Amino acid sequence: MRDNKKILIADDDPEIREVLQLLLTGEGYTTIEATNGTQLLKLLDDTIDLVILDVMMPGMNGYATCAEIRKCSAVPVLFLTAKSQDSEKTMGFSVGGDDYLVKPFSYTEFISRVKAMLRRYYVYGAKAEERDHIMRCCGDIEIDTSQCTVKQNGTEVMLTDTEYRILSLLAANRKKIFSVANIYESVWNETYFYSSNNLVMVHIRNIRRKLGDDPQNSHTIRTVWGKGYRIE
Repeated sequence: MRDNKKILIADDDPEIREVLQLLLTGEGYTTIEATNGTQLLKLLDDTIDLVILDVMMPGMNGYATCAEIRKCSAVPVLFLTAKSQDSEKTMGFSVGGDDYLVKPFSYTEFISRVKAMLRRYYVYGAKAEERDHIMRCCGDIEIDTSQCTVKQNGTEVMLTDTEYRILSLLAANRKKIFSVANIYESVWNETYFYSSNNLVMVHIRNIRRKLGDDPQNSHTIRTVWGKGYRIE
């Protein structure tokens, strides 16, 4: 794991980019800046450890940009937005975002979110180094915990690191029912609040969609009504 993490910032406001750049470099991170989604996608490669993405940008907005990122990368994405409605957050998570910070935000909270996302990515997520092990769930799905990848019928399924951690948690504890609170505290390593319900449900829905599961009759992640989720 590289000590000097590289963070890609995309925001059309030069003042915000400057502030974020100063905060991040002050913590020892290397930053790269983009003014829009199209430019970000050109700069994105496997050396990027975190993407900070403004939602409201001219041309390709943050949601569309994140959807394009998810076609080729599981890098964590932190959305910055002036909109605080739940519908906006749901949209961000549904296209593959990992966290959401509403402007204006405190500098302390911003740095705390960045550090937490990087820690999760490297310790628990797609960059984690684990022993070679293959977990099978539901027959045609294989979870390689050494590479942090998921394959279905031999074809890799592109999950975000958050989606991967949820699926791995359930697969490693088959038949155990995990409540939404259990999942949130295990995956995010943060105290659960009721407002986190929608966040977990959106990620579960994304996993099911990517695995080709019928949301109303999922054969992989089953809903246990009134209790939570489990994998048989």
